[in-house]
Parts: sequence; structure tokens; C-alpha cells
Amino acid sequence: MTSPVWHPFTQHGLQEPIPLVERGEGAFLHTADGRRVIDAISSWWVTTHGHAHPRIMQAIRDQTGRLDQVIFAGWTHEPAETLAQGLRAMVPDTLTRVFFSDSGSTSVEVALKMALGYWLARADAGGEPRHRIVVMEHSYHGDTIGTMSVGERGVFNRAYEPLLFDVTRVPFPEQGQEQATYDALAAACRDAAAFVVEPLVLGAGGMKMYPPAVLAEMRAICAASGTLFIADEVMTGWGRTGTLLACEQAGVVPDILCLSKGLTGGAMPLAVTMASEPIFEAHWSTDRARMFFHSSSYTANPIACAAAAANLAIWREEPVAARIDALAAMQRESLAALAGAHRIRNARQCGTIAAFEVGEGEGYMADIAPRLLAMFRDANVLLRPLGDTIYVMPPYCIDRATLDEVYAAIGVAIARL
Repeated sequence: MTSPVWHPFTQHGLQEPIPLVERGEGAFLHTADGRRVIDAISSWWVTTHGHAHPRIMQAIRDQTGRLDQVIFAGWTHEPAETLAQGLRAMVPDTLTRVFFSDSGSTSVEVALKMALGYWLARADAGGEPRHRIVVMEHSYHGDTIGTMSVGERGVFNRAYEPLLFDVTRVPFPEQGQEQATYDALAAACRDAAAFVVEPLVLGAGGMKMYPPAVLAEMRAICAASGTLFIADEVMTGWGRTGTLLACEQAGVVPDILCLSKGLTGGAMPLAVTMASEPIFEAHWSTDRARMFFHSSSYTANPIACAAAAANLAIWREEPVAARIDALAAMQRESLAALAGAHRIRNARQCGTIAAFEVGEGEGYMADIAPRLLAMFRDANVLLRPLGDTIYVMPPYCIDRATLDEVYAAIGVAIARL
């Protein structure tokens, strides 16, 4: 019987096989046909400590026996309060407020609405109105209407163009051309409400990387003009770039911070948008019409919050930073060996993320991608190339021998091409 499931980012007309995964443990997935598959992309960048981490699984089990769900509008619960306090202790002091949502896309959507609400309050008080959002070329922030609007236009969202609002785009800071980015950003920020950016690494845009000094300069430009700085750390947060937040490496503190993916260690869907006190105060009023109008039915789901609180405990009590450093070192060595043995382009690394290009530079829709996907699947390695960009982003528990298997599969695939 044909499955009725419609999978994301899947062209069912190609009739590619879709493996049935039965369980996960550590860096591995186990399929119904008995295969052990290495999860080399952390199941779409979410699984940080490994699948079925005992502490997170136990926290979920414990919470299911107490409280599964409750409305969060005007009510609260212990897992959300514990998580919010834990997050406050981990991030810069100026990020005082924690707003819960359910995915990376919605966390950025919330950030955009917070920014526009902030400027509306200023305009109501006699200040200047600002509405324009500034973004970086090649960025990707999600698949809701607002986040598609601030992402790169193209094959991802061509069908939905009539729904999207206009934004101002600045060029990606290619090495040696950073000044063009600075100049464009300074011009755009004269009357911009907010600049939203993926710090250090543009994920779905092709794992494009830029140095911390560029991030610091862009933050300074925004601060000089009063433009709100929104850091989309949905992918880059939770250690992926080598530090808890990518912004740390540039000494940057955003006005609004978006977190998801690794927030629960990858076990449950949850997101937060953390805001500075002026953002919150702009919505604080005795006038009910001035409240922040955003929610979902499952805002701050207690089970998801319990999983996230357990994740924070792991960060506090286990040597997570040492595991990240060890993985970054292994990635550096493996990438160098691969580049020495095969013809690849633009080999690069940021923390635990390694990436490079193969083929003829055709981009996201490169014909090479389905061939690579099939070869990796046959080799029992979960890698999902972004067109002609191959990247490796495994959970932090992966060991040297398993990572060697990943790079061996990549080497075989490149040789076959």
C-alpha cells in the first residue's frame, strides 16, 4: 500500500526510497530493514547530544505523568518557569524576556512582529515610524510568510511570491568585499526597523561562512542608527559554531535572539524568542490593544519545556564544551584529509560544521544532489547535500571511528562522480 504521507522538501514524482526509521541512539538511526545509519546532519541540525539522550528522555517521561498541556495565555507552569530562568542565566543579561513558540520559523516570525510592535509604540509616542526590514542575501529564516519574506527569493518560495512583503537586501560579505556589505547596511539602516541575520553561518543558503569581525561591524552599524539587531541562532546556537551562541565569538549582543532546534537537544519541537527590556516595555501598557498578539495552542508545551530544561542541565553539568572542541578538531582533520585526496571546492569549517562544494557550481537545484543523496543512503550515512554543497554536522557524541565512516562514504561518492 502506498503511504499517504506527504514529506517535506521531497519530490515524490522521483519515487526515491524513503527508509522507515524505528529507533535512534547516540549518533545512529536504526531502520525497519535492519540497517544502522549514521546521522551525520543531526536530523536536520537539531540533535545535539545524540538521539534518545537518557537525561532528556527521563525528563520527558517524568513530565508526561504530571502535566501534558495547558493554555499559556494567562497561565503558567513549572517547566516553563524553570526553562526561562535557565535561559536567562545562560545568555547576555540584556536579553531579559523569553517568549515561547514551537519552531525556528515561528521564533523568527515572532521576532519580526516584536520589532514592528516596538516601532509602532515609538511612533504612537511621537517618534519616527519605521517599517522596513533589512536582510542578507542568501539567507534563510523559515517557511512561514514573514520568514519567507526575509529569506532568499527563488525556488524555495517562487509560488508564494504574491504573499511576501518587500525587504531591503545587503550583499553577503564575501572575503575582500566586506565594505560593500557595510556600506549597503549603513544606507539601509537610516530608516530600517530591524536587521535579521544568521550569525557566522548561513545554513540553508549553502553553509556560507563569514568571520566574527564582520558580524561585530554589522552590529555596530545597526546600533549607530537605532536599527534593531535580530540574531537568528536557530541553527548556529547550542554549540554548532563552537560556542553556545555564534554571537559570542564577535562579542555581539542582539536586541532579539531566536533559538530552537538544539533547545531541547533535538528531542521535542520548541522555540524561544528572547528580547531586551525595551522591546518588552514597548508592548507593556494598561491598554489591552497594546498587548503582543501572537500565540499558538501549544505555546510552552510542558513536555517540550521539560525536555529543554534537561538540555540546559546537561550544558551546565556535563563537559559539553569539551565535546564540541573535540568534534571541531576531528572535523578539521577529516576535512583537510578529504581536500588532500579529492578535488573539492571551498572547503570550510566553523566549529562543528564542515562544508565544501563538488561538481560544476550549479547551486541548490544541481542535478548532482539526488545522485549524492542516493549514494549516501546506500552507504548507510544520512547526509543531505544542499545542491552541490556537501556539509557534515553530526551530534556531539560522534566518535572518531564513526566520523571516519562518514568521510569515507563522502570520498567514495566523490570518486564515483
